[in-house]
Amino acid sequence: MKTALMVVMVLTAATILGCASSRGGSVSSDEGFRISGPLFATDVKQGDTRTVTVSLERDKYFKQDVTLRATTTSGISVDPSKIEVNASESPVVPFRITASKDAALGEYQVHVVATPDTGNPTSKDFTVKVVAP
Repeated sequence: MKTALMVVMVLTAATILGCASSRGGSVSSDEGFRISGPLFATDVKQGDTRTVTVSLERDKYFKQDVTLRATTTSGISVDPSKIEVNASESPVVPFRITASKDAALGEYQVHVVATPDTGNPTSKDFTVKVVAP
């Protein structure tokens, strides 16, 4: 019973702490933002495309546009590689991850950098696992 409780507590902590980036934007309270993405690896079959979402978690008074840039290593691609999210738009951004037909099986990292109009940028990495079709 203690083991089951400990597993639940660890998974809860990983979900809360592991899915969001460090804080970007202003250093003052309620004027920053974080980005969050998939907590666990996203499987993509060779030659296929899968959509993952990245979300901006804006603090109460954060009202800036944010530019997201996504990069990855060869074998997979991400589209769009750059997108601007206006302050008035939805904070949820879909990214299409495509594994080439000859991509090596295994894990790849996608690196997303979020840069506000003013203030500090932040970033989030997530894992894509290329699997056989």
